[in-house]
Amino acid sequence: MSSKIDIATRLRESRELAGLSQGQAAKKLGLHRPTISEIEAGRRNVRPEELVEFSKLYGVELNWITTGEVGQEKVDQSILAAARELSSMSDKDIETLINTIRMIKGSGGENGKD
Repeated sequence: MSSKIDIATRLRESRELAGLSQGQAAKKLGLHRPTISEIEAGRRNVRPEELVEFSKLYGVELNWITTGEVGQEKVDQSILAAARELSSMSDKDIETLINTIRMIKGSGGENGKD
């Protein structure tokens, strides 16, 4: 199992990717907002049953929260970083980005995967 800080970081990232504020997550989980803050800062232990509830609420695998792995593969941190950035972009900007990616792939970019 990962360290408390690793789990706390993944919980924060999962909440943000789910588009929830600490207050919203706390309300849905029946907790107080400061409790979420303490958990995400690694200052409060998370009970196993709470981990299950976080996993369900955030739509992520429990294994990823506790180990950073999905199935047998470690989550690529660059994908998580990209997802964090995408979650804060407008729909129009996301559409522009997707079109740009398609153009790059269509032009046979040197680093593209076929």
